[in-house]
Amino acid sequence: MQAFWFYLVYPLLYLISCLPFWMLYGLSDFFCILLKLSGYRKTVVLNNLRNSFPYKNEKEIKEISNRFFQYLCDLILETLKTMTMSSGQAQKRCVFHNPEWLNEIYAEGKSIIVLMGHYGNWEWAGPAFSLSTKFQLVVIYRPLSNPYFEKMTVGMRTRHGTKITAVNSTLRDMVANRKSITATAFIADQTATPENAYWTEFLNQDTAIFTGPEKLAKKFDYPVVYMNVKRTKRGCYEVFPELLFLHPKETKENEILDAFTKRLEKEINIDPSIWLWSHRRWKHKRNY
Repeated sequence: MQAFWFYLVYPLLYLISCLPFWMLYGLSDFFCILLKLSGYRKTVVLNNLRNSFPYKNEKEIKEISNRFFQYLCDLILETLKTMTMSSGQAQKRCVFHNPEWLNEIYAEGKSIIVLMGHYGNWEWAGPAFSLSTKFQLVVIYRPLSNPYFEKMTVGMRTRHGTKITAVNSTLRDMVANRKSITATAFIADQTATPENAYWTEFLNQDTAIFTGPEKLAKKFDYPVVYMNVKRTKRGCYEVFPELLFLHPKETKENEILDAFTKRLEKEINIDPSIWLWSHRRWKHKRNY
């Protein structure tokens, strides 16, 4: 049955990926209308926004929500576009700035840890990084349950030289690749289980944060880099790498996690519409 659904849907997905950008965003506008009519996660988005921005009035909250759903439709179709995007398109649509200092770290033979949020277009940021720096980018991800769509997704994410590693294999693969110069990337704002989390305030809410990225950064003493993805206009992004810590072993406990969450929060406050508000980020409560 999994194969049936994949081979039924795949031709349509590939066809969408082949569309020129002006048609892609026209289709996104249409999908956005359907998405709003369906009420998809409307309550989740509005509640997340209200709790994150208690000082904003209802009109402002709904305006952000409307912009978010348009962004979400764009993001989905932009992700599909990676199936057929050329290297030139990838670099033009997602410009990577200031790779020089990263390449200096590479020249010193140091691997790095990259921290990102579900902000902007993290899928396009991967090819932009791989095509603009000397590092072997390794993205940590959660495999899909359908093996056919999983294979398709892996192909999309590795087209331009990026490698991916399942989250459960992260430590083993980092140890195995210790002699290589890598950039191990984490989308670090996902929901963590209460038992294994560091709790802090993020967007005015008690929030569980994954501790894995900090533990690995300290274990290997790899410099920690925050990858800031800005949307300059529809379909165009810019990526700015920022050094958070050069020597993680010298940091205090949870200092890396605090720095990451504060940096991401700052960016969300600048443009809240391009963060993944439909995610049930605060579904867990702290066990006191």
